[in-house]
Amino acid sequence: MQAPRGRSSTRRQSPTQGFSLVELLVVVAVILIIAAIAIPNFIQSKERANESSAAQNLRTITTAEVLYNATYSIGFASLTSLGGTGTTVGPTNAELIDSVLAGGQKSGYIFSYTTLATDGLGNVTSYSVNADPVVPGYTGARHFYTDQSAVIRENDTVAAGPADNPIQ
Repeated sequence: MQAPRGRSSTRRQSPTQGFSLVELLVVVAVILIIAAIAIPNFIQSKERANESSAAQNLRTITTAEVLYNATYSIGFASLTSLGGTGTTVGPTNAELIDSVLAGGQKSGYIFSYTTLATDGLGNVTSYSVNADPVVPGYTGARHFYTDQSAVIRENDTVAAGPADNPIQ
């Protein structure tokens, strides 16, 4: 029997047949290839975002330290004194930085405050703050440092210090 004019002689799939296994495997393979390309770029962009956040948090800490010193005239404060919550604001509860940052860990970085020098009354006259990734190579790659000079410095391999290059 001949096919009617204007119609193809090949059989059409019925609506209940669906896709073949080969077609499904091709689609899955394409999705896996796209994911293999996208996931490393996503991780790297998240790492860079955490690094930017850490540098900005160091700027926030430095600004809060200057404001604290000008307000209370007793030197600089620890991270916990710069933070705080409550109804009474004072030298031990300044509320100049958020409580997460005052806790020492934010956006994949650990912030470490160190007193470098004090005056005769025990007031802090110089300090340093280091920001190091929680998981180097995953939450961030660079290490940051700042002190009362307000210059933020970075090191790509180890904890940053006062001799490292300033960030650009």
